[in-house]
Amino acid sequence: MTESLEVTAKTAEEAIELALKQLGAQREDVVIEVISKGKTGILGFGSEPARVRVVRLDPTQTLAKEAKEVVDKLLVHMKVNAIASIGPPPQDSLSSIAINVEGEDSGLLIGRRGETLQALQFIVASLLSHTKGEGVRVHVDVEHYKDRRRAALQKLAQNMAERVSSSGRPMTLEPMPPAERRIIHMTLANDRRVTTQSVGDREGRKVTILPRRGSSGTGPSGARLSDGPQTLPQEKSPQPPEDYDQEPAD
Repeated sequence: MTESLEVTAKTAEEAIELALKQLGAQREDVVIEVISKGKTGILGFGSEPARVRVVRLDPTQTLAKEAKEVVDKLLVHMKVNAIASIGPPPQDSLSSIAINVEGEDSGLLIGRRGETLQALQFIVASLLSHTKGEGVRVHVDVEHYKDRRRAALQKLAQNMAERVSSSGRPMTLEPMPPAERRIIHMTLANDRRVTTQSVGDREGRKVTILPRRGSSGTGPSGARLSDGPQTLPQEKSPQPPEDYDQEPAD
């Protein structure tokens, strides 16, 4: 039976240390999930303790340990003061392994629009794949940056879909990496008002949101607006691409 503990403490790190002590385990032996980081409150009022769930890894789950070791070594070589932990992979990821990094210097690992973080993830996956002789998918996050970015992109997609539906005109977002374009596509995949497609090349590739044919967008005078430029052919909203984290393109 898998050993699991939920522990509360003043901070998430203190709760993790307590759980590890109770389990008699090291970080590389467990999966750590931060349920709540807690709240400090004001003058003691409104404060809440941090809560974490720590689950001991099955002895056969060696790949997660190896992934953490790779990240640990990279952090040392990069002289970054941060701690890596094994965590549960996101529900929308095909990765079976997730490594979370937190610490004083962890912000250095994110980079502009998450580009440094994506490069770190690629390196970790490549090193593991080379060692194993087969493709390995791994999800690497820093201070839950991807969670926050995903929420922001989902909100952006919904807001832009509302504008496109109201105006009847297509709108194009700023250039994004493949994983972020996929979030836009997936967020609007079941929206009956709009459809999405990617346009452009390489670093300039971006998502265009278009009104579906027959949508109710109208102009200021009530006249029907065009479904979009003829140079942007209509496409059905995409089916879920192969992998949120690793896909080279959407």
